[in-house]
Amino acid sequence: MPNTISGFSKLSKSQKIEWLLDSYFTEKENARTLVERYWNSDEKLQKLHDEFIENTITNYYLPLGVAPNFLINNTFFAIPMAIEESSVVAAASKAAKFWLERGGFKAKVVSTEKIGQVHFIYKGDFKKLTTFFKHVKPKLMSDTASMTKSMERRGGGILDIELRNKSEDLPNYYQLHATFETMDAMGANFINTCLEQFATTLKSEALQYEDFNDEEKHLSIVMSILSNYVPNCLVRAEVSCKIEDLKSIDIPNPEEFAQKFKQAIDIAKIEPYRAVTHNKGIMNGIDAVVLATGNDFRAVEAGVHAYAAKDGKYTSLTHCSIDNGNFKFWIEIPLALGTVGGLTSIHPLVKFALQMLQKPTAKDLMKIVAVAGLAQNFGAVKSLTTTGIQEGHMKMHLMNILNQFEATDTEKLQLIEHFKTNVVSHSSVVEAIENLRK
Repeated sequence: MPNTISGFSKLSKSQKIEWLLDSYFTEKENARTLVERYWNSDEKLQKLHDEFIENTITNYYLPLGVAPNFLINNTFFAIPMAIEESSVVAAASKAAKFWLERGGFKAKVVSTEKIGQVHFIYKGDFKKLTTFFKHVKPKLMSDTASMTKSMERRGGGILDIELRNKSEDLPNYYQLHATFETMDAMGANFINTCLEQFATTLKSEALQYEDFNDEEKHLSIVMSILSNYVPNCLVRAEVSCKIEDLKSIDIPNPEEFAQKFKQAIDIAKIEPYRAVTHNKGIMNGIDAVVLATGNDFRAVEAGVHAYAAKDGKYTSLTHCSIDNGNFKFWIEIPLALGTVGGLTSIHPLVKFALQMLQKPTAKDLMKIVAVAGLAQNFGAVKSLTTTGIQEGHMKMHLMNILNQFEATDTEKLQLIEHFKTNVVSHSSVVEAIENLRK
């Protein structure tokens, strides 16, 4: 088969690039120049980046922006956001400034419990398995004592282990369902190490358990892995004010705005087609901060969207109430984050981002990230229910279109001025560029 290769991972970086260029590129020199242009000139820093993942050939950059003026629990923050989508940082910044003048954001961590599971197959009497579990549970804890010692010194560790019977859903399927506190670490490696020891202990103890018959002794471990669904690792963020205090240049009628805003949230609660886009906007803010601080945004995304469907129907992550002339807007979401371990201790820009956030604990970061999501959603829904989303978004997107057509600095200045009073669309920008160049 053409363009296949054995031992690719064993090649040097330059050999990998040469194979790639020879196999898939016609303009090889242009491709090579592009790959090399994104290398870091600091060889030590580039080597660090090369070792983050496997088969590295270059770096793929995202802009790192800053949303200032966030007042959270009476402390000011400038929030780092790594994202490629235009208008996200602007919307967060605008929402931060809006609420700064109305008391800022309030946030609190509700709980910090994380979950891991050992999945296994057992063909036998469940009552005997229950008795066996009671017998083996102390051993599960003692066999992981050396692994949990350091975490326990920091106030964390294994909280509990339960036996769960899932055989009605899948024949002979059971779980060890364990809960953990991992303090300032996200804790994936810690949890998985404990779980694998649970599995080893469970299997070896079953072989020696006298009340099991031969088939019961040979229970089968399927896998041991943490869960990214953490419904008991929750944070809440909110804003509130009197309805008349919502009045601003673009909210001349605060009562009408509040009612329309709440209607938009209520629609996202009952209409999944809207809820998905609504929550995507929330994740624009959340993912950008999670990525900037070296956390796993894929894990956060999966857990948050599962939480949005926890009651059997996908719904809005944010909520709004109007009560006795008071407007309140809030979010409660699961966030498993860390400020130690992983990239947080080795990526220079992650360190920079965490310093920008005043070296937060994991709980502090949960609050900041939840606030970023709430701010992003407020900005989006505010635009949707007033001017419409495209007016602001397309003006932010204008620079992307100009760069696509390689506009010069002079052309950019003229076209930005032109579109201050004209509607931005892809076709209108193309037409303006062509007219300017004529």
